[in-house]
Amino acid sequence: MAMLDLRRIRTEPEAVIAALDRRGPGTSDPVKRVIELDAAHRRVGAERDEVRGRIKSLSKEVGRLRGQGRTDEAEALMAESRALGEREKELAAEADRLAEEIRSTLLVVPNTPSDDAPDGAGDADNVVLRTEGYDPDAYGPHQRVPHWEIGEQLGLFDFERAAKISGSMFVMYRGWGARLLRAMVQLSLDRNADAYVEVRPPTLVRTETMVSTGHLPKFADDAYHVERDDLWAIPTAEVPLTSLHRDEILDAGDLPLRYCAYTSCYRREAGAAGKDTRGLLRAHEFDKVELLAVAADAEQAIACQEDVLARSEGLLRDLGLAYRVVDLCAGDLGASAARTWDLEAYAPGVDQWLEVSSVSWFGDYQARRANIRVRPAPEVGPDGTATRPKGTVVAHTVNGSAMGWPRTVAAYLETHRQPDGSVAVVEALRPYLGGAVAITPP
Repeated sequence: MAMLDLRRIRTEPEAVIAALDRRGPGTSDPVKRVIELDAAHRRVGAERDEVRGRIKSLSKEVGRLRGQGRTDEAEALMAESRALGEREKELAAEADRLAEEIRSTLLVVPNTPSDDAPDGAGDADNVVLRTEGYDPDAYGPHQRVPHWEIGEQLGLFDFERAAKISGSMFVMYRGWGARLLRAMVQLSLDRNADAYVEVRPPTLVRTETMVSTGHLPKFADDAYHVERDDLWAIPTAEVPLTSLHRDEILDAGDLPLRYCAYTSCYRREAGAAGKDTRGLLRAHEFDKVELLAVAADAEQAIACQEDVLARSEGLLRDLGLAYRVVDLCAGDLGASAARTWDLEAYAPGVDQWLEVSSVSWFGDYQARRANIRVRPAPEVGPDGTATRPKGTVVAHTVNGSAMGWPRTVAAYLETHRQPDGSVAVVEALRPYLGGAVAITPP
């Protein structure tokens, strides 16, 4: 299991190094180490094979000498063979050690950014592609109230009891808050049911499932680990969905495969120190609807990425939220992503653009780790005969949120708060809330 194709590193080392260094200085250092290890591994492997060949040759010669009654000569060659056998064991062990070091080193190397991802060192260099529905002068004083105050006034959350039960950075929705969350989830599932097969995967997964998406080993500190059973609480439904077809060979004619999942997600937010964690802005457990596609190649995958983005944008429009589409620069991409478009909803009460979705194309990075391969479609020749190309290729994966709900709820409450303190229910949500047109104080 690796992430970057070792053959590509061998044949295009300069290109791989240059691509990784777009993420930041030193990012390619592990690959430079892999190049050294791979050269050593091939040298050791060649010597091991040479020794094996010599042992086989000696074995034949020993048999011939014994057949001729030349026992002393045969014994001498057997002694040489035994010495070579010990050397072969040493070389085999060294080859295995080098192969494991190559594997473990590659597992922490991020993906190479797409050529289309903008250059930049961090979030300040991200490119806003477009902004929809935002007029900074259109928000009244009644909308400049943070969602945690709105929630307190309307009885939507109970942060104190959530902390009593589970600790800080956990959320309890109650009453209309719980109903609003559930309505948004169902709206998303219904909007995407036309093309995405709904799945309710387990939320505790094996280590290899986390490794397949690149969440391990790199992000172990941000994950919840049930050590007794060696299971991990998923940080996103992307993790189990990616492994649906792990170790499988798919027919290109069946692709893309599209899946949709609503789950709870768990993140320790180990790096949240000093960041705003009030209200719904950061939580250890949160609800999310995830869309994922398995594609045959880059062209098909990019079309899937555009589809996920369009669907997520449509949902934000249905909810009446101002939002913007942000093209993440190479230095701000997630480790597994080749290209990412973030959707950020505007929350007037906290006066922030809140990331509510990341729509990412991973190239073959995740599928290579998960060993998801594609059998190419038959090619039709000039005579009309269809022949299937030999071998398989690695699939491509795409995923995006539709949506990450806590921040979406925050932006919704602040955007739709009315002068009397109630929160308007947009038309798209009314069928899921018994026809209610507003959320009012209890």
